[in-house]
Amino acid sequence: MESEGEKEKREANNLTVLFSALRKDVVNVLDFLEGLKNEGGQNAVNMVNQIEELKLALAFICTYVQLSHCDLNFFEDVMSEQRQEVENLLRPILDDVDNNVRCKNNMDHVLPSLMDNIDECISSCHCSKSSATMTDEQLNFLLLNLHHISKYLTEQIFPLETQFEILQNVCGNMKDFHGLIVNGCVEHEIVQYVSPQFQLMAERVGLLFWNSRTYGDSQLFKLAHLLMKIIPIELEVMHICFTSFKASPSAEVERFIKQILETSPDIIREYLIHLQEQMITVTTPSTSGTRKIHVMIEFLLILLTDMPKDFIHHDKLFDLMERIGALMREVSTLVHDLEEKSRNEESTDETSRAALDLLKNIELLKEDLKYVYLKAPDAFQWSFSMSDGPLFLHMLHKHLNDLQDSNAYSIALIKEDIELVKEALKFIRSCIVNLEEGLYKDLWARVLDVAYEAKDVIDSIIIRDNGLLHFIFSLPITIKKISLIKEDVSKLLEKIPKNKSLIVVNAPNNPVERKSLTTGKIIVGFKEETNWLISKLTRVPKDVDVISVTGMPGSGKTSLAYKVYNDESVCSHLDIRAWFTVDQEYDKKKLLLYLFNHVTGSDLKSSEDIDVADKLRKQMYGKSPEESWELLEEREIGEQIFHDELLEVGKENVHNCKGVPLVVDLIAGVIAGKENKKSVWLEVRNNLNSFILNSEVDMMKVIELSYDHLPLQLKPCFLYLSSYLKDTAVDRDVLKMYWRAEGLVEQTEMKSLEEVMEIYLDMSISSSLVIAFNKMGDLPSFQIHDLVHDFCCIKAKEETLFEKISSSDPSSSSSDLMPQMVNIDYNMENFELSNFVLFSSKRKRNSGKHLYSLKITGHKMVDSLSDACHLRDLRLLRVLVMCDSFMMVKDSLLNEICMLNHLRFLAIGTEVKSLPSSFSNLWNLETLFVDKKGSTLVLLLRIWDLVKLRVLSIDACYFFDLDTDESILIAEDSKLEKLRVFETLVLSYSKEIEDIFKRFPNLQRLRFNLNESWDYSTELYWFPKFDFLTELEHLTVDFKSSNSNDSGASVAKNRRTIIQGEEWNMREEDTFENLKYLNLTEVTLAKWEVGEESFPVIEKLVLRKCHMLEEIPPSFGDICLLKIIKLVKSPQLEDFAKKIKQYVEDMGGDELQLALEIISCCSFSDSCDTTDKNLIKNLMHEGSDRDEEPVAQNYSNAARSARIYQLASSEIIKEESGLCQAVVISATSFGLVGLLIL
Repeated sequence: MESEGEKEKREANNLTVLFSALRKDVVNVLDFLEGLKNEGGQNAVNMVNQIEELKLALAFICTYVQLSHCDLNFFEDVMSEQRQEVENLLRPILDDVDNNVRCKNNMDHVLPSLMDNIDECISSCHCSKSSATMTDEQLNFLLLNLHHISKYLTEQIFPLETQFEILQNVCGNMKDFHGLIVNGCVEHEIVQYVSPQFQLMAERVGLLFWNSRTYGDSQLFKLAHLLMKIIPIELEVMHICFTSFKASPSAEVERFIKQILETSPDIIREYLIHLQEQMITVTTPSTSGTRKIHVMIEFLLILLTDMPKDFIHHDKLFDLMERIGALMREVSTLVHDLEEKSRNEESTDETSRAALDLLKNIELLKEDLKYVYLKAPDAFQWSFSMSDGPLFLHMLHKHLNDLQDSNAYSIALIKEDIELVKEALKFIRSCIVNLEEGLYKDLWARVLDVAYEAKDVIDSIIIRDNGLLHFIFSLPITIKKISLIKEDVSKLLEKIPKNKSLIVVNAPNNPVERKSLTTGKIIVGFKEETNWLISKLTRVPKDVDVISVTGMPGSGKTSLAYKVYNDESVCSHLDIRAWFTVDQEYDKKKLLLYLFNHVTGSDLKSSEDIDVADKLRKQMYGKSPEESWELLEEREIGEQIFHDELLEVGKENVHNCKGVPLVVDLIAGVIAGKENKKSVWLEVRNNLNSFILNSEVDMMKVIELSYDHLPLQLKPCFLYLSSYLKDTAVDRDVLKMYWRAEGLVEQTEMKSLEEVMEIYLDMSISSSLVIAFNKMGDLPSFQIHDLVHDFCCIKAKEETLFEKISSSDPSSSSSDLMPQMVNIDYNMENFELSNFVLFSSKRKRNSGKHLYSLKITGHKMVDSLSDACHLRDLRLLRVLVMCDSFMMVKDSLLNEICMLNHLRFLAIGTEVKSLPSSFSNLWNLETLFVDKKGSTLVLLLRIWDLVKLRVLSIDACYFFDLDTDESILIAEDSKLEKLRVFETLVLSYSKEIEDIFKRFPNLQRLRFNLNESWDYSTELYWFPKFDFLTELEHLTVDFKSSNSNDSGASVAKNRRTIIQGEEWNMREEDTFENLKYLNLTEVTLAKWEVGEESFPVIEKLVLRKCHMLEEIPPSFGDICLLKIIKLVKSPQLEDFAKKIKQYVEDMGGDELQLALEIISCCSFSDSCDTTDKNLIKNLMHEGSDRDEEPVAQNYSNAARSARIYQLASSEIIKEESGLCQAVVISATSFGLVGLLIL
């Protein structure tokens, strides 16, 4: 009886025979096709595409007949489909060929023979799983076909994906090298170690191609792993070439070496990038050995990226690549050794010492690069990007500081050089004098020139943009220039008389002082217009009445509307009021839908057709001189004593304002904080005299005057507002996150970063360039006038700070210079494939590499394009926002993000189950937003490595081990002490997370879902402890399950709260000392008792869908700071809320008032409450145009064009209809007052 081994051998021999016959037929067909192409003529031209498709189909069939033992899914179906494809392509080609030509090449017999052989091979492959070692001839044919398939995939299917190009080059090199072996050009003894690896490599490549064909995607994540497996074989081939082929007389070998020298830099670079990613995933980043290896990898990447072949002595290129190859093999060995020891928790000291020895090679190679391998380049042409020199120097100093503080691998090689540049420029900045008198202009020009040069050189080295030439040549030259200027400045100081006053330019440490500001909105004038509007609004019209307000920008339309809207008589008369904003470009349908939904509490969508109202206009006049003077007095003089000497020039300034409120406000902002001296007011008068103020151009000049008087440090912060859409309410807290991340602010010796940002915000408001809104119960926000926004956009673009682009990369913007911050609105209809910044890696463009900030919104990018996106070259990025509407980030791109270790602010949408462990590489990250569609994100232990994290906002996340289905065991000392915001953590009781919040001792804002609180081991309810959170101001808890049990009443105890049965009893010692906002959703408790000091400073209480709760604790009425109680779908609590309101009003008289919001359905007024939203929702959809959201988000938004609508139709407003039960909230100096019931 035939044994299993004998059977396999027989099947293998049979398949070999069949494949030999198939191969013979295929070779004959290919020779025939090549002959047809070479004959030329129109017939041959018409068949080119068919011939190429046929060659691909034949290559595919031959490849997978040879790899049939590799467990290929759907083998018979796919191969039968390809067999039919071959017949369908070959038959018409043969039909079009002359009979004589066909007979001459015996093609009439080849087609049936070919088809029969394909059928027999497919059938035999299906029955046999033999994996015998291939002969050299068989392997050579396999490598030939794999290279053909890889070439087709790279050029036709995935033309934008860099990794497929790398794979094609590897396959080509291995094919050609193995061809040298087959042809006898290489002795077998030389390649005996590497030869056995070729078949394994071919099997791995073939399997990836099969899956890519079968499953219809690029398999990018798997491709990265494949490259890590097969590129080491390329390294071995390189080593053989450099050590054994130097003196080879063979022309074939010479051609191959030339090919290796051409392709290997990109291949090695790709391997190093993935090696670094893999290393971060497995090893601890803080160890000495790890850092040294990273520095070595950075050096090699600078050397290999954009290798300047024109500047390498041709006869030295071979030697240079030999040294690089040797270093590569040593680095690879060290990495694998480090990974192995890290897994086994062994000491890595020996590896660290070996890494130190390897690091010494950098200095040796640097010297040889400069004096042996490279030719010195001509002088570079630098792009002087900013027109404001002092502003540039200020921002450069901050940038260099940030680079040093980042501790990133990318700056390790030049960290000392950065320190030299920073300190020298700091000294020069502080010493240059008398610039205001026009002295030393040449010196100032030299300073700016070398500062621009230093920034470009340093950034270019970090992002590897001609990095090698800059590293070896430009940086030392630039440092020498700076040293010479420093010497000249020092000599100049010695010549200046001691008694001469110095004017210090932009001293970086000048303290920023906080001023006492009047930031409330002062509205003066329009008395007649106001009274007329109020009378029109408070009388009862027979029909719907629309009052429109029009006028030139800045003439006070919004101010008048705001004043009338909040007038007490209007508030008391109208049952329903609505405030919203309309931009110059708006969607009428969405506008009307919002109005309808706001009034009726409906939730209609844009797909439904609603006709509500149309827009009308009314002429609006400017302020009188008397009113303008009154406004100026109120804004800038206040209670100060006004000197008579200022009266005349002050009145003249008011006259020059032409009655335009925006101009008055801005001029008042210019004078704010300055002494009431005649010289200051005369300077303003002289500037105003040159403005006609009858056009937007002149208005811009006034805005520029106000901008010019801002402190230097505040200017970039102010210009950053241009990144927001017009008429968008800017969330104060989110803006501060951006300012921090963008590197626009820095702390001083006397004040923290947070204090400095608050001062900057107050100064912006004081300057009248920014309008503040502080709606009670909402997060503070503000906005800028449309003309101010236009000015910011123009100025930011002029200084190349910021630009908005539509579906192209920064180089295609209107300026030739690179903006530092870019917002891209991706439009699939106007998309330029070759210019998109995320494709720059493949396109070999450097345009986007210098970006510090990138935000992408807009249409959803199709998967075939999103797979081609790369971020690896944007190595200076501090801010990255990729809205989920644009792209859900996949594993491969997420791994690239993890290598951007300058990142401080990251907002993405993703569907991955957990953030990769390589996230620990983002040690500078301060803000992380993750929009996780539909499921909960797993937080792995590496999250604790993000020690600078301040904001962690995820749709839903938990600490859970996917491998063990248990909660992750958190080390006792694991803490994120800088974390201030954490949302939304999903909690279910387990011993490991019992005291979870002690890991975040400084939280100020917390949102969590309590899924399961029943502790079966103790038969007690559990509620997390908050006694650690002494800074907590904002708490939202969502009770997701009922936790029912059969044991009757049970008790859950911790130090501060007691839940007994269905009661939550808070004792006097159970205190939330700083909590201002409490939101409870779907509370499953019936009773809730609150102590008098439980929430001493709470301002807003929100109860959502709390159907089981019997009452609101009456003790809330004794909390003097409570301003709002909001009920959503909790009708049984309405009477208790009204009683508390009545009690507060009775106790406080006119000075203490409380507002209620009672919402019985999910209307837009509910969703507009910014304190109730996840920060992630505010951020990820910021400024976006969504069907479910209106043009403006709350009633306090000021805008270019404001409209007040009074709907007085009998169907809507009629008092006796009963549809409207009360008035919407009105405003007083004490906050929002009133009652809203929809």
